[in-house]
Amino acid sequence: MTILGLSEGAFRFALFAGIFLLMSALETWLPRRKRRFPRSRRWLVNFGVLVSDYLAVAAVTFVIPVTAVIAAGWAEANSIGLFHLLDLPVWVEWIVGFAFLDFVIWAQHVVTHKVPILWRVHRVHHSDEDLDASSAVRFHPVEIVLSIFVKAAAVVLIGAPALLVVIFEAAVNGSALFNHANFHLPESWDRVLRLLFVTPDMHRVHHSTITKETDSNYGFALSVWDRMFRVYRDQPEKGHNGMTIGLDEWQDERPARLGWTLALPFNNPPPGDTPQ
Repeated sequence: MTILGLSEGAFRFALFAGIFLLMSALETWLPRRKRRFPRSRRWLVNFGVLVSDYLAVAAVTFVIPVTAVIAAGWAEANSIGLFHLLDLPVWVEWIVGFAFLDFVIWAQHVVTHKVPILWRVHRVHHSDEDLDASSAVRFHPVEIVLSIFVKAAAVVLIGAPALLVVIFEAAVNGSALFNHANFHLPESWDRVLRLLFVTPDMHRVHHSTITKETDSNYGFALSVWDRMFRVYRDQPEKGHNGMTIGLDEWQDERPARLGWTLALPFNNPPPGDTPQ
């Protein structure tokens, strides 16, 4: 599959790199919060996690060749899924398909906070004590691999076109870079954008150490699910500059170490560590 003359992988990488560089530039020019750790140190850890993700995905898909895009191609070839049973206009399939896949990602995120064993893995993402575009790739390999199978199942269920799946995954990755970014978005712009999309100020609330704030604003791309299921929180209790990001149990230098970060799901949790 080619998009704008690029292969699927090249298209997604080019879009990711372009958005990451743009967000990083905005973080430099218009920072929202003062950093606790040097950017270079955190990038080393977060992109180290990303490399481990790629290696884990490559190993798993070599044994079980399943990705969301492969699943979409298989469903199309065999006319499997809801869209193959309904005679819907293409534009309706794309809107419904994008919204459904985004909801699945939202629901999966909620589950990782509520199920203890999944929270052990997901807390790798929340252990970051600063928040910037690089935080968007700080997901443990176990969580990334599990997500592949969740998305593949969702794609087959509705019979989403392969091109839609590629665009969706690229859009979700791009929106994650955007809403984790540490740059100041004018309040008037934020108010308009968050009516439909997750903004940096909206998602930052989710990374608060205060449980009731962590247990809100789960969205990655669309903000409608948080509002619909009444887990939307407008602002952090202590303000964006006063709030503490990360996990109460690890407010030290350990989350800024790659080895510690990758081993975190397998470590015994400190007293009081429970799903958010």
